[in-house]
Amino acid sequence: MSMTMVSGPAAGASRRTRLVEVVVPVYNEERVLAASVERLHAYLSGDFPYGFRVTIADNASTDGTWTIARRLARELPGVRAVHLDQKGRGRALRRVWESSDADVVGYMDVDLSTDLDAFLPLIAPLMTGHSDLAIGTRLSPWSNVVRGPKREVVSRSYNLLLRSLMGARFSDAQCGFKAARTEVVQALLPAVKDEAWFFDTELLLLAEQHGLRIHEVPVDWVDDPDSRVDIVRTAVDDLRGMWRVARGSLAAPAAPPSRTSVRTQIPVFAVIGAISTVAHLALFWMLRSVLPPVAANAIALLVTAVANTAANRRFTFGVRGRAGALRHHLGGLVAFVAGLALTSGGLAALPGGASRAAELAAVVVANGLATLLRFLLLRSWVFAPRKDSR
Repeated sequence: MSMTMVSGPAAGASRRTRLVEVVVPVYNEERVLAASVERLHAYLSGDFPYGFRVTIADNASTDGTWTIARRLARELPGVRAVHLDQKGRGRALRRVWESSDADVVGYMDVDLSTDLDAFLPLIAPLMTGHSDLAIGTRLSPWSNVVRGPKREVVSRSYNLLLRSLMGARFSDAQCGFKAARTEVVQALLPAVKDEAWFFDTELLLLAEQHGLRIHEVPVDWVDDPDSRVDIVRTAVDDLRGMWRVARGSLAAPAAPPSRTSVRTQIPVFAVIGAISTVAHLALFWMLRSVLPPVAANAIALLVTAVANTAANRRFTFGVRGRAGALRHHLGGLVAFVAGLALTSGGLAALPGGASRAAELAAVVVANGLATLLRFLLLRSWVFAPRKDSR
């Protein structure tokens, strides 16, 4: 399969250092393509706080879509066009996302049925590291949706089947308004088999299987009555995809995706560490009235270390489920012992008869060093991917 690309001038927002790539997959959309891309470009060029690239992905159109896409790429900064010689929305998204150098990748339907005001809430939790994937949902009580009864019934029935038969926890698999951290998508893509409409659902099911966080954004959505989507054929293809996955053929990535970016991990670890430090000092202060300083410190550090390991496992390193939990907590105890040695050493270095305020200060300084050591141990050893993991 070949792919042709046309790029125009770079987006003129040099102050925006982080990049979002938005793919607009199209097939025979000459009627709405220019107006929709110009509207999207105007929105992103305005108050959107990140750098952007809009990629028009033409899925073997037979009308004037490719001509219009090339013109838009030449005229609008930050817009490019790619042409694929085979149809399939999933195929188009795969080809663009797998080679993207953006921080976050996403896509939206060309008719822009979803209100663009929801785009920044979709992207923000991915940029902060709060979530791994983000989807728009039309099924939230806070969503405002205008569409015909046939589409409403088909959509709700499909998502009900996903939740009841597949155990899906996300509410709306079909909304054409999704985004993800690029490193997560690129880890998942080799395991996604579908190249058409089920691509989204399979990607989300795979992400949930590996404990990744999916953020949902309620959207305002107005149905396009002239959509190119064949509802019946799409529904049949989706049911076939569900049947394939239900039979156990949901593939696994060669290496399960993880939250490996230090830039993502450090802020989360710092917040958890700050909370743990406050809890540790409060416990130490209370226990010190009934116990010697070393014993009070050991108990306070042990209690907060267990909670700290659990919190970092879930939020900093993105590990869910019971697999490896015991090993992780045992590794956390090793980090606890290292921290205990530092803080106990700090207390032991104080002269006899030191005040409780001096003891607390020594614990604070030693705890700072212990926190740094703890992060290094957790990242490089406790939560590092095992060579034999599959």
